[in-house]
Amino acid sequence: MRNTARWAAALGLTAAAVCGPLTGAAVAAPGAAPSSLYAPSALVMTTGHGNDAATVTPERAVTLTCAPTASGTHPAATQACAELRGANGDFDALKGKGDVWCTKLYDPVVVTVQGVWQGQRVSYERTFGNACAKDAATGSVFAF
Repeated sequence: MRNTARWAAALGLTAAAVCGPLTGAAVAAPGAAPSSLYAPSALVMTTGHGNDAATVTPERAVTLTCAPTASGTHPAATQACAELRGANGDFDALKGKGDVWCTKLYDPVVVTVQGVWQGQRVSYERTFGNACAKDAATGSVFAF
């Protein structure tokens, strides 16, 4: 029951982060200027210990909005947005910290991302061997 409540809360955050910026958007009349010059970029990111998102209860969740400016509950929103822009929104292409030595202790950490990046739907999940490996591979994007 607790797991269901946590996932419901995480999905609620996802809906608020993704749909919130879109609620004020209206269809422009022909010839009228668009209400926004930026494609929405609003993400909900979670982390938790376990092997996959289906069996993991999220331990931390943050929001990250990158357009038109960096904001959200992410502790380093500006830096995370810059790193995502540098990777063209591809979470697998993120540049991590180069000179980090991590133990091989297996304590899996799952990260998930749900939302919109530059107007395109995003759904991402990845499992790292431990928190050190996650931080070394993803820079500040999942450092929360």
